Amino acid sequence: MFDDAIHAKARAVLEACREAGVMVAIAESCTGGLVAGALTEIAGSSDVVERGFVTYSNESKSGMLGVPAEMIAAHGAVSEPVARAMAEGALARSEAELGIAVTGVAGPGSDSDAKPAGLVHLACARAGAGAIHERHAFGDVGRDAVRRATVAAALDLILRRLTED
Repeated sequence: MFDDAIHAKARAVLEACREAGVMVAIAESCTGGLVAGALTEIAGSSDVVERGFVTYSNESKSGMLGVPAEMIAAHGAVSEPVARAMAEGALARSEAELGIAVTGVAGPGSDSDAKPAGLVHLACARAGAGAIHERHAFGDVGRDAVRRATVAAALDLILRRLTED
């Protein structure tokens, strides 16, 4: 299902999480479960992947992850504050020590010049340490390409978070 590069990153994430004794909860919007899919495609990943949340609608971001509706209204679902709140919500609503979140505009096209196709916000929260954030502008390169690039970026962000702490 995933290419060799994603497989290698997913394996590296699983190994790094095992070494750190960390389980991961994943909150996804624009990727619709692909980050969790990349990790769980590898046999034995259940010792690292604690759970996943596919929160495609604004209501699910609030209901499942506790993202305040007022925050979504003020900043939009595709924003740094919402990505951070999603990651922190995944952490708070799981038994994991690390929460990763992705929210973005996969395309094609967008209904907002301020949030064009290919804009993605990611955040990674660690228990007791808050969340770090990345913003990516992949461009209007097609829905599949944006989603694949987002999966790769999410896996890289998890690795970065594990090495920074």
